Amino acid sequence: MRLGNADRSWKKKILAVGAAALVLPMAAGIVGTAVATAAPVTAHRTPAGGVEDLQVPSSMGPIKVQVQWAAHGGNAALYLLDGLRARDDRNAWSFETNALDQFRNDNVTLVMPVGGQSSFYADWYAPSNTNGQKSTYKWETFLTKELPAYLANYGVSPTNNAVAGLSMGGSAAMTLAAYHRDQFKFAGSYSGYLNMSAPGMREAIRVAMLDAGRFNVDSMAAPWSPQWLHMDPFVSAPKLNGLSMYISASSGLPGPYDHPNSAIGVYNTANAMALEALALVNTRAFQVRLASLGIPARFEFPASGTHSWPYWQNELANSRNQILDVLNAH
Repeated sequence: MRLGNADRSWKKKILAVGAAALVLPMAAGIVGTAVATAAPVTAHRTPAGGVEDLQVPSSMGPIKVQVQWAAHGGNAALYLLDGLRARDDRNAWSFETNALDQFRNDNVTLVMPVGGQSSFYADWYAPSNTNGQKSTYKWETFLTKELPAYLANYGVSPTNNAVAGLSMGGSAAMTLAAYHRDQFKFAGSYSGYLNMSAPGMREAIRVAMLDAGRFNVDSMAAPWSPQWLHMDPFVSAPKLNGLSMYISASSGLPGPYDHPNSAIGVYNTANAMALEALALVNTRAFQVRLASLGIPARFEFPASGTHSWPYWQNELANSRNQILDVLNAH
């Protein structure tokens, strides 16, 4: 039977619809598979300059990391660790100091992780049971495994790194460098607590952590357990042999940046004086410890200064050339 023009037209439409019905599911399957398995595009050279906020996957959930890319696309990185009262929105190095300006024209990427209040940037064994914390801190794992692997996608070397921090971050910087020598070539501690197993230090840290977010030191590490000793730079000091180090603490006496003009200002200054005096005792003990091991390090002890950001900004500036030399990042 011969088909008329109208019949032929309908037959073509039916065949087209049928073909589409067969092809589209296969295409959808192919596209869906491609999207699900596609690897992220890897850049083999660091972006040249500029500031960016990254959301980095971790066992703790996504972690915000502020970065200032190396000015000339180099592969070196300086990790800057925050203090006990680390905030969840920004790393204080990015707004309490001029760290970004200090390194803006240098060939080193600044890596500033956000969060970790009272964490000591350690791997805890349980969530804090005094403030309803939902997840367990795993900051050492993040900083030495998850984050460097993520940054490698941007051309940042996992092995050409420096780490520095203030107070809690200073203690953590020395610990991370001691146990991860393949990652860090430099460690800097500004007013860090470097003798955490000294008499009275655990209880002092307990009080400070309860004040900063109601965190429980016992959830971080049991008293004088292997984990507590792991966190103590005084204990891990032998592992620092051959590492470039800059270590500082001030006297605790009010200096050029201390001008309290109110009752709360006087209170804060007195508190900063006491904290810096404790950091000085810890740092002096650490100096003796390294000397007894024959391990060289650069120590600086300014005659005045309290436990506050303007002084740590100065110490970062004083250690800048040493950092850039070690990383070959001028």
